[in-house]
Amino acid sequence: MPIDILMPALSPTMTEGTLTRWLKKEHDTVISGDVLAEIETDKATMEIEAIDEGTLGKILIPEGTEGVAVNTVIGAILEEGEDRALLDQHTQPTAKPEAAPKSATPPAASGGRVFASPLARRLAADKGLNLQQISGSGPHGRVILRDIEHAILQATTTSAIRQPMVVAGTSDLDAPSGFTRVPLSAMRKIIAQRLTESKQAIPHFYLSADCHIDKLLALRQEMNTDAGKADKISVNDLIVKACASALLKQPKANACFDDDAVRFFDHADIAVAVSIPDGLITPVIRRADQRSLSNISALTKDLAGRAREGKLTPEEYQGGSFTISNLGMFSVDQFQAVINPPHACILAVGRGRKTPIVLEDGSLGVGTVMNITLSVDHRTVDGAVSAMLLDELKLLIENPVKMLI
Repeated sequence: MPIDILMPALSPTMTEGTLTRWLKKEHDTVISGDVLAEIETDKATMEIEAIDEGTLGKILIPEGTEGVAVNTVIGAILEEGEDRALLDQHTQPTAKPEAAPKSATPPAASGGRVFASPLARRLAADKGLNLQQISGSGPHGRVILRDIEHAILQATTTSAIRQPMVVAGTSDLDAPSGFTRVPLSAMRKIIAQRLTESKQAIPHFYLSADCHIDKLLALRQEMNTDAGKADKISVNDLIVKACASALLKQPKANACFDDDAVRFFDHADIAVAVSIPDGLITPVIRRADQRSLSNISALTKDLAGRAREGKLTPEEYQGGSFTISNLGMFSVDQFQAVINPPHACILAVGRGRKTPIVLEDGSLGVGTVMNITLSVDHRTVDGAVSAMLLDELKLLIENPVKMLI
């Protein structure tokens, strides 16, 4: 019998994904370990490898298909000697889109309910299209994105698509501006969903402090004097180490909310926010409290590089106990970050800036100041614990040698 190729569950929370592209064609020979296709999850693009040998007999889900449910049969492999006739009944009509709307279901009768995908409904509303007048080519006559795009191309009158009013005698500068509508990627959808839920469901409060970082910068410069470019320690590496050390001193803040309980962690697993082309991902530095600065630096560079290439595994960006979001490389003095569930805290780090300060002897001078702002889940961590954590962070950042002891 043909061997089913299933849409894999690449993380415990994954329910669907986008089949980005097939790397094998029908009739291609397949051996164990071959990469068959690429799947886009909510966080990265992953590869599906073959675990069986044979011939790629049939592709059931074409590349570019979004919203493919986990465990959906996306293709089939014929083992050596098997007849292609075995594939005749190997179909999945509920998941496989048609090549073109050739036998589309007629438009719904006036006033009848129209079944349409959410994306199709949004685009139809945006273009002023009446779904009642559009034939659906999806399963059971459902109107899908392809049908809306077809209707737009076929529209020849202004009654089908709303057009901006143009008043005679006005210049182009008076006309409404155009725009480009870019559908949300799988990652952008998940970011929108999770951060909306975070702000709505998690009671945030914020604590902020200014840190004098001249000693930290001097230590970094000394550590990097003889280091190669790939081995240089960054300010963010020092902040990761400081957070890990501070969390061990304040273990009640090294926690997350877990429905009817609070989960306290034995080690500091620090997630570091990394900007990627279509959003944000937070690879985790496991057991940062036990790692050296050089090890934290090397691991962060590796994870960030592979994050931007979409090559992280789910285990490398899930979990963790605390998040750092650093915008110090930009002209950002201070900001408040949105908590990254299920973490109880996220630290927002601004840029270092030269500013007048009072020196230890009471005189005025110029120093480098960096703002840190702690966003806290009040269900999990109380104000006093958060204040003590911030105090410990400020102490370690201003006296960085203490985190190395």
